[in-house]
Amino acid sequence: EVQLVESGGGLAQPGGSLTLSCAASGFTFSNYAVNWVRQVPGKGLEWVSGINNNNGGAKYADSVKDRFAISRDNAKNTLYLQMNRLKSEDTAVYYCVKGLGAYWSIGMDEWGKGTLVTVSS
Repeated sequence: EVQLVESGGGLAQPGGSLTLSCAASGFTFSNYAVNWVRQVPGKGLEWVSGINNNNGGAKYADSVKDRFAISRDNAKNTLYLQMNRLKSEDTAVYYCVKGLGAYWSIGMDEWGKGTLVTVSS
C-alpha cells in the first residue's frame, strides 16, 4: 500500500521559513517522480513543484519560484520542500503526491493527507 506522510507544517511569520517533509513507503521511491500540491481552504488545488526520480528536473510554479526549493533523499525515501520568504498567500494545506513515472511532467496518482501551513503575524 502506497503511503505518503507529510510533516513540518505549522505557523510561520511573513518572511519566515519552514521545511516540509514527506515520508514515502509502499513503493520503490527512487523509481518515481514526486510533487508538492497545495490547496487554500475553500479553493482549488495548485501544483507547487515537482522533481524527477533521480533528483533532477525540478520545476516550480511561478508563485513560489525563487522562494521554494524541492529536494529528495532516495536513501531515506523522503521528499522535502524548503519554503523561504513566506507570504500570507502561501497559507494552504500542502500535499505530497506520487508521480505516475520517473518524470513529474507525466502526471500524478497517490496523495498524502496533507500538512497545514499558516503564514500570519
